[in-house]
Amino acid sequence: MKYLLVIGDGMAENPLVELGGKTPLEAARTPCMDGLCAKGEQGTVRTIPEGVAPGSDPGILSIFSYDPRTYFHGRSPLEAAGCGIFLKEGEVSFRCNMIALSEEEADFGRRCILSHSAGSIDGETSMALLRYLLADPVFSQAAARHGFTFHPTPSFRHILTRVGGGIEGFRATPPHDILSRPIAASLPAGPGSETLLELMELSADILAHAPQNAARKAKGLLPGNCLWPWAEGTATLLPSFTKKFGKSGLVVSAVPLVQGIARLAGLIAPDIPGATGELDTNYAGKADAAKAALSSYDFVCVHIEAPDECTHCGDLEGKIQAIENVDGLILKPLAEFLAQRGEDYRILVMPDHQTLMGTRTHGAQPIPYFIFDSRQNAGCGRPYGESFAAGGPLIDPGSALMGRFFG
Repeated sequence: MKYLLVIGDGMAENPLVELGGKTPLEAARTPCMDGLCAKGEQGTVRTIPEGVAPGSDPGILSIFSYDPRTYFHGRSPLEAAGCGIFLKEGEVSFRCNMIALSEEEADFGRRCILSHSAGSIDGETSMALLRYLLADPVFSQAAARHGFTFHPTPSFRHILTRVGGGIEGFRATPPHDILSRPIAASLPAGPGSETLLELMELSADILAHAPQNAARKAKGLLPGNCLWPWAEGTATLLPSFTKKFGKSGLVVSAVPLVQGIARLAGLIAPDIPGATGELDTNYAGKADAAKAALSSYDFVCVHIEAPDECTHCGDLEGKIQAIENVDGLILKPLAEFLAQRGEDYRILVMPDHQTLMGTRTHGAQPIPYFIFDSRQNAGCGRPYGESFAAGGPLIDPGSALMGRFFG
């Protein structure tokens, strides 16, 4: 028996007036999802427990059966693990976005975040900008003085760690939650925030003169001109997924958070060449990696970040295209591959949370899922989408869904 999980990050939405009252998932052309869903079980699942801030961190933990109310100790330790950095007791970490900040205002607090990802900056340029910062003696000395270590990653997502010091009472805001608004009210606050604010303001002053940003502006691209630390956390331990379910597994994703949760759970999470987490990711490479893994592992997950990123960027057309890519470039070839193998299989398709065009941020409502089983012919008879799923079962807590998937 083989088990395939396909996660379209942030696919779920509210109905939109511009789509005639449909959601992007319902408006997208998804013949493979709709066909499999009609033959399977469709319902909703609460991946974000009530009272927990919505995001991929609790959402992905729930999907992999780890209740966030027990196992969530901050987003950045999960992302750090995805980058091969496993926090020890007494260490803290932060996600450190390379962002695009408006440049007209002299007062740092009056500036606005134009993009939480510096205009979907490419990994090579983002790492070059961080190296430019660390080569500046004023910045590097300030970081060393406060005990900070930067860990570059090939994306807009970098990791910042510190030995000693706690995070109790510290507050940081996700940059994608305050797009186009003055940052003063959303800057880090609480114990230890002064040191981070110093590094943030220094980064903005120094990156304003980076040659990489001059080149980006010349091409009409947004600059990566400030570091934004957030998602503070401490060391995280997860029980073995394989021991819990008796299934070996591999996870295909371009996102450090997802790779980190997989690795902390004892699953394999390879790096896929050309996998970017954006609309232009290497879909064929991800599908090929999943096919190869299905020959060796019981359970394979493919995670696609693009629907979420397109929504954060306010790109409705891109979100719909990303959902259609999940259907046609990932699910369809993998479903056909499984059908041709001649072995029984189950497929679970779902987002991890809502991502809402109206706010360009995450939502916390239950999201649609479906489970297809090759051994069963009878199903819900409905295409895949939020309004159709509402008539099915509600799985709450979401951490129970994986056990249901494995039967």
